[in-house]
Amino acid sequence: MTQLKDNTRNQIEVEASDLPLYCPMPDMLKWNAHPRVVIPVGNTGEALCPYCGTKYVLKGGPAGHGH
Repeated sequence: MTQLKDNTRNQIEVEASDLPLYCPMPDMLKWNAHPRVVIPVGNTGEALCPYCGTKYVLKGGPAGHGH
């Protein structure tokens, strides 16, 4: 069984495989969570949750836009 994480960390590093990113994340406790919201971390490489203030940082920086 996967251990659920408390929703108390101020910064979480995420992978490109986590996109699209939502807060709270699936492995977070739900009993004290806020409504699920999209976190637009792909454009700038980092973003804050408007509810809990958790800062999400994308490993490797912003997603590339190759043509």
